[in-house]
Amino acid sequence: MRRRSVPTMKRSAFIVSSSALAVAGTATADAAIPGGTALVERRADFDEAAFARIVGRPARIRQVVESVAFNPTTLNNVKNSFNGLQFGYGYAPDAIAVAMANHGSSTAYALSDAMWRKYRLAEFYKITAPNGTPLTANAYYPAKSAYDRHANPDDERGMYQDTSLEMLQRRGLIVLACHTAIEEQSRKLVAQGFAPSGATPKDVADDLLTHLIRGALVVPSMVATVAVLQARYHYTYLTLAF
Repeated sequence: MRRRSVPTMKRSAFIVSSSALAVAGTATADAAIPGGTALVERRADFDEAAFARIVGRPARIRQVVESVAFNPTTLNNVKNSFNGLQFGYGYAPDAIAVAMANHGSSTAYALSDAMWRKYRLAEFYKITAPNGTPLTANAYYPAKSAYDRHANPDDERGMYQDTSLEMLQRRGLIVLACHTAIEEQSRKLVAQGFAPSGATPKDVADDLLTHLIRGALVVPSMVATVAVLQARYHYTYLTLAF
């Protein structure tokens, strides 16, 4: 019986092939990170088509609310904007587009419970619950009421008085997360000892960017995004001083 020879590969060819696979694997992994892995997001890493589809959806009136300093009163104002436009001015709910432009410590709004726990974000951002205790989860996300478009807008326990991000998203809120802010804050999380031992700023940034609340959209520099929303998509601008 003749023995079949097993094809062999030269060591140099094996090294080249292995290196190519490693590079390809890294590129694939980097592509899975919203906005990419660089400190400054490049256009090639920005999902501009998704951004255009979401912020440019048909609407009769558009508003961007810039949120920098973390203050939950902002969510109440967003709720009031939806209510005023719908019930006071008579805009149909699906004709209203409101975007919340989060950066600075307000980046925390867009991060998942797991990230709040892992990086002690409440302590890092100096956010406390109404009773003064540190938060261990994103308490601003879960809905506090049932979704019912026929609810009485004056019902303080109904959806129209619910300031949670989840309910506001159900009503059409677009939650934006700043890639630059997350990259910069990742460096601080590592430097100030909030990241796990041995974690690099890249590790932390990649972790945060891939663990956002449902529906959050990563954008390049938020201050630039606000300008684009105004100039290209005709959003009116609101910011609140606390």
